[in-house]
Amino acid sequence: MTAAPHADIKVLICEKLADKGVEALAEQFTVVDGTSWSKDELGERIGEFDAIVVRSATKVTADLIEKATALKVIGRAGTGVDNVDLDAATRRGIVVVNAPESNSLSAAEHTIALIMAQARNVAPAHARLVEGAWERSKFGGIEVTGKTLGVVGLGRIGRLVAERALGLRMNVIAYDPFLAEGRFRELGVGHAETLDEIYAASDFVTLHMPATPETRGMINAEALKKMRPSARLINVARGDLVDEQALADAVTNGTIAGAAVDVFASEPATESPLFGLPGVTVTPHLGASTVEAQDRAGSDVAEQVVAALTGGSVTTAVNIPAVSAEGMAALRPFLPLANQLGQLISALTGGQVSPLEISCEGALADHNTRLLCASALAGILEGQIETKPNLVNAPHLAAERGIQFTETTTTQSRDYTNRITLRSGDVMVAGTTIGTTSRTRLVAALNKDIEIELAPHMGIFRNRDVPGMIGEVGSILGQAGINIASMAVSRNRHEGRALMAVAIDSPASAEAAEAISKIEGFEQVWFVNLEMGNGAA
Repeated sequence: MTAAPHADIKVLICEKLADKGVEALAEQFTVVDGTSWSKDELGERIGEFDAIVVRSATKVTADLIEKATALKVIGRAGTGVDNVDLDAATRRGIVVVNAPESNSLSAAEHTIALIMAQARNVAPAHARLVEGAWERSKFGGIEVTGKTLGVVGLGRIGRLVAERALGLRMNVIAYDPFLAEGRFRELGVGHAETLDEIYAASDFVTLHMPATPETRGMINAEALKKMRPSARLINVARGDLVDEQALADAVTNGTIAGAAVDVFASEPATESPLFGLPGVTVTPHLGASTVEAQDRAGSDVAEQVVAALTGGSVTTAVNIPAVSAEGMAALRPFLPLANQLGQLISALTGGQVSPLEISCEGALADHNTRLLCASALAGILEGQIETKPNLVNAPHLAAERGIQFTETTTTQSRDYTNRITLRSGDVMVAGTTIGTTSRTRLVAALNKDIEIELAPHMGIFRNRDVPGMIGEVGSILGQAGINIASMAVSRNRHEGRALMAVAIDSPASAEAAEAISKIEGFEQVWFVNLEMGNGAA
């Protein structure tokens, strides 16, 4: 038997991995089976290994990483990396890779299976028959051909579901506010500009959105009332997108016809108001539970571990890529700024940022600014896709969503040593950093110079330049119990227009935003909640 070309590199497999994955690793490296090791033994021996491969049970904590003195790669055979301390791995320069697309096809097929199960009453008919009751007339179903499927979220899984539904001759419409217009046409699906359009037109509504503060509980009593009485809800995405009690009530009182649910807010779920309810099909999070998905996860993560250890192309790294110490020292302070500007321009454009121009000015231009572009794109995609955007995958994910961007650099920077500007059409934002702690600061927005330190909660307003506008905003926010931390105003007396920006201590309610928008003279109102991380995740 030929020796592995990199036999001096040791890879530890901590959990059951598909044979193909094990074989791919063994062809290159010395592979050790640690599936029977205790937590203590793992801690004692982890220092021997260059790479570790886990699924979800093994917790790769900061303490374990501290003991892993030779570790270069952590491979997660699956989508999420919640069981890996990314910050600790990044600080140590350890690449973390996963298999983000391994279960997409299985999840999409399970969605279609649940649609069919709902259409043909498969679960209740089976249950009654094995109980000895032959009830053909009771379980008459419907054909899916010609019915309308509303897809909420056109990420990888949503697209696969849409493709398969079109093959079933269903009418497919989709809602995704962050997808470029042309992508809907390319995929052959109708473009719903609002969720209400999806609810009103669909016979089946399937969810494929990430769980974020904005999407959690999105399917509540009010949303369900907007659906057709004949509609059926399908959820193979995230459990906390749906208010389970509201869904149970809606099915019980006939607001909608039924539901099929694979995921729950708390898992493992042994109790739910949906269990045993006529018209509801439930499965125990089976979206990724296929032989093929598990094989794919093992093969995909093995491929990435091999690439990371042999200098190949790593495409699924979930933490910051390796860069020179000099380059990182110069760029690191601006990564949060680029990310926050990305979030901000996404909010100001309603997610329609393509084509996008990213400009890096000043001393930054002396370095490869690819990381800053990636950080800006990650900010744009933040909270809008299933995959967590990061410095490595953001350009690829942006391309998938039809976002075209160009990068320009110049060593000349007006008014500031360094400045980053993002522009999409007539919408632009620009910022810099200040102080020894590199605090992020907005220096221009909507083609007007304005200076204010960026904060987790921001408000930006376009209004007529007349007396009393600042007081009106302060009064409404004060009545809502929202404190203003800082404010800046940019005026153009010739145009009679002004731009106002406020940093506030807590998120503004929809009611406060609506009240400000109704003030005479206010033309546009945005409230934005920014993730204020380091821009590397």
